[in-house]
Amino acid sequence: MSTSTPLVLAIDQGTTGSTALLLDPSLRVLATHNVEFPNHYPQPGHVEHDPEEIWASVGQAVEGAVQRAGVSVGQIAAIGITNQRETSLFWDRKTGQALHRALVWQDRRTADRCQALKDAGKESFVKRRTGLVLDPYFSGTKAAWLLDNVPGARAAATRGDALFGTIDTYLTWRLCGAHVTDPSNASRTLFMDLDTLDWNDELLELLNVPRACLPRIGQSSEIFGHTQGVGFLPDGIPVCGLIGDQQGALFGQACFTQGMAKCTYGTGAFVLLNTGAEKVYSDNGMLTTVAWKVGGQHSYALEGSAFIAGAAVQWLRDGLGIIKSASEIEALAASVPHSDGVTFVPALAGLGAPHWRPGARGLLSGITGGTTRAHIARAVLDGVALQIGDILQAMSMDLGGPLTELRVDGGAAKNNLLMQLQADVLGVRCVRPAQLETTALGSAFLAGIAAGIWSSAEEVSAAWREDRSFTSQVNKDELHALRARWKAAVERA
Repeated sequence: MSTSTPLVLAIDQGTTGSTALLLDPSLRVLATHNVEFPNHYPQPGHVEHDPEEIWASVGQAVEGAVQRAGVSVGQIAAIGITNQRETSLFWDRKTGQALHRALVWQDRRTADRCQALKDAGKESFVKRRTGLVLDPYFSGTKAAWLLDNVPGARAAATRGDALFGTIDTYLTWRLCGAHVTDPSNASRTLFMDLDTLDWNDELLELLNVPRACLPRIGQSSEIFGHTQGVGFLPDGIPVCGLIGDQQGALFGQACFTQGMAKCTYGTGAFVLLNTGAEKVYSDNGMLTTVAWKVGGQHSYALEGSAFIAGAAVQWLRDGLGIIKSASEIEALAASVPHSDGVTFVPALAGLGAPHWRPGARGLLSGITGGTTRAHIARAVLDGVALQIGDILQAMSMDLGGPLTELRVDGGAAKNNLLMQLQADVLGVRCVRPAQLETTALGSAFLAGIAAGIWSSAEEVSAAWREDRSFTSQVNKDELHALRARWKAAVERA
C-alpha cells in the first residue's frame, strides 16, 4: 500500500474496552486493536467509568492498530467515533478534568427518580417527546443526579463552565475541542425532541438540567473539528463521524432501507429496525430513536435492548467459574441436546425491553440432581436468544407484520450454536456478515463519507458481504415448550 493512501480511523469506545479500526478506501479492514479498562462498582447498582482510563485506552488502541497495520499516522484522513451511548459525565471547560466518574448506562442509582416521575404522570409526555421510557438506563436522570450530588456542579453547569456529554461528546472534545454530539446519541438523553432534533426546554425543566452545559447537536456525518494537541495523533485530522454504537452497527450492517433490522450481541444485546423517515411509536415496550442524520436527511429506528447478553457468559466465567474462557461456552452447551428443563432469565441488571422492570433479578430454575455445567451453559444461551425473541415479537406487533431477516453482529455472533438457537426461536433467517466489527465500520463509513473518501451509502452497501446464515431447525412443539417455560420464568423474575 502506498504511504499516500488515505485511511479512516474508527474509534469504538465500549463498556469494557476501546477498539481502534483502520480502513482503506476499498473498505478493507487493515487492523483492529482492543484495549480493556476497568468498570468501577462503588456500591450495588452503581456502575462507573474513570474518563481518564477511557481516554488512555483510546490512545493505546489507536497506537496498537497503527502498529499492527504497519502504516503511518500521517495517512489517517478521517476519524469516526462510535460509543456506548447513555454513559454520561460532566467535565471542566478550562481544565478538561471530569467533575466525577462517568455514570455507565448500566447504572441503576436513579431508579427512584424515574419512579417518582412516573408516579407524577410524566411518562406519556416524555415518551411522546423523546420516544423513550423513564428508566435509569438513559442519560437524563444521570445528569440530574450528578448536578444534585457533585459539589459545585450545578452552578458551574448553569454558567457553562461545566460541560455535559455522552462519551462521543467527551472524546470529540478531547480530540478537537468541539462540544458536539449527533442525533443518534442525543436521542438517548431524555432531553432531545424527536420532531425537531433539538434540545427541548420542557424536558430540561422537568429534569432541572441547564441548557448552557449541553453540546450542539450536529449531523452523524460532518466535519466537527480537527485534531489538536492529542499526542498519539498528528494535528489537523478531521473528526467527522459520530454515531451511537447500536445505530453505528445498523449503518455498518448496511441496513439503509426501511424494514431492515440487526441485532448486536455485546455486553447487552440490541435490536434496531430502520423505520426510515417515519417515526413509529411502540405500544409494546420498544423505544423510538434516531438512526442517523446524513446529508440533511434523518432516519428513525425502533429499538429493543436486552441489558445482559455477553455479560451472562462473563458471569459464568467470573462469577460461577463454570468456564475458564468465554469461547468455551459453545462446545460445553453443544455437548447436551437441550437444557433438560433448566431455564435462565438474564436479568442480572434488571429487565430491558419489552418488560422495562429495573427491579427484576436473574433467575436459574428447573434444576435437578441431574443438572450439569453443560445444562446451565445451554440454558444461558437459550436465555439470551429467548429475550431477543421477546423483543422481535414486540416489534412485529408494532409493525403489523413479521420480520423476514435479522442481520447479526458483535462478539457473541461468532457463536454458531447461539446463532442457530436465535434462528430457531425467531423462525427467521439470521445472517452474519463477513466483518463482525460492524459498530466501528458504521462510524468509519460516516467519517469517510464526510471526508469525501466514499461518495455515498450505496458504495458501502455494495461492499457488504455475508459470512453465513442460519435458518430454523426446531419443531413447533419443542419451541412451544421452551417458550412456555421461559414465559413462566420471566414472570417469576
